[in-house]
Amino acid sequence: MKLMSILTLGLGLAAGPLLADGHASGDAEAGEKVFKKCKACHMMVAGDGTVIVKGGKTGPNLFGLNERVAGSLEGFKYGKSIVAAGEAGLAWNEAEFVDYVADPKDFLKRTLDDKKAKSKMSFKLKKEKDATNVWAYIVSAGTE
Repeated sequence: MKLMSILTLGLGLAAGPLLADGHASGDAEAGEKVFKKCKACHMMVAGDGTVIVKGGKTGPNLFGLNERVAGSLEGFKYGKSIVAAGEAGLAWNEAEFVDYVADPKDFLKRTLDDKKAKSKMSFKLKKEKDATNVWAYIVSAGTE
């Protein structure tokens, strides 16, 4: 395992208890504003059909994202790399989400230790504060 992968795993394990159960360190209200960038590709629709955010269908539904295994939402066609990351144990929490949205392709390369890993998500949310705020908004919208 490469040093960066080991460091990422170590940070994720260390932060895990702090960020468990949907803990969100960001500002959900600010995240709702930033989420406007996300809704070009993503929606948030509850399992009962309640629309929280009407958005695009290019990306998966983000409602109930907390602790969801990556690449596992039924009915959505994911790329091979994100599915492989989920099969390897990746489940979404704040730390993983913030790392992923900063650079999805790089995240998957590091997580899978595979230089050829790709992401269908080309958008990057570089500002950590924006990412933590979006996570807080997603978590505040509820879970399945």
